[in-house]
Amino acid sequence: MGIISWIILGLIAGFIGSKIVNKTGQGMIMDIVLGIVGAIVGGVIFSQIFGSGITGLNIWSLIVAVAGSVIVLWAYHQISGKRSL
Repeated sequence: MGIISWIILGLIAGFIGSKIVNKTGQGMIMDIVLGIVGAIVGGVIFSQIFGSGITGLNIWSLIVAVAGSVIVLWAYHQISGKRSL
């Protein structure tokens, strides 16, 4: 995947993950960063469990990235002390 695809996937995953975790976004830049990190984390976890992680810019990759984003955002809120769920 190209860098533009990672940014688009990260933005979407970060936005959706932020809405799931705390109902508000962290800001566009932080959503992108946490979304990309979440996509990587989700890709690694799903690759280990299901044998397939991020496969491109498609629905499966979005699901994987959102799941990873939720994990990363939850950890971010636990470390930073911000309220979540």
